[in-house]
Amino acid sequence: ILPIMSLNVSDPEIVNAYEDVRDDKTSTDWAFFDFADGKPDRLKVAGTGSGGLSEFVGQLKPEIAGWGYVRLNLSNDEYSQRIKFVLVPWCGESVGIMRKAKLSIQIADVKNILRNFHIEVPASQVQDLDEKDIMTRLRRAGGANYDRQTSTY
Repeated sequence: ILPIMSLNVSDPEIVNAYEDVRDDKTSTDWAFFDFADGKPDRLKVAGTGSGGLSEFVGQLKPEIAGWGYVRLNLSNDEYSQRIKFVLVPWCGESVGIMRKAKLSIQIADVKNILRNFHIEVPASQVQDLDEKDIMTRLRRAGGANYDRQTSTY
């Protein structure tokens, strides 16, 4: 019997990158985690940045799989700044069938580290990560919406 392919998430850089995105005092607003070369079951930090969702999406490739963690500022006006976090399970369209199969199991290990997020947005194409759509989903998930007159829901 083969052991379940749990994901090795022991690299301290993973927690550092996660905490960096969560920290309002840093400009880092996204991190992407994928698999260490030659170690398909060991997670590593593949990149971080401060260019928002569009910069994050620019890192995604059809042949890679991994998890993104993005900080977004959901503001109705200058007085109501609400920071929200999005978990993005990414599986590009060219990812092999075995890797795809493992992702659904390994996300539990990832969520043990990337614990705090408001919504999860699984994606396999960059079009799945439209900023306007994500903001609408965050507003819906967030409960009260005081700008109904300009809202689309």
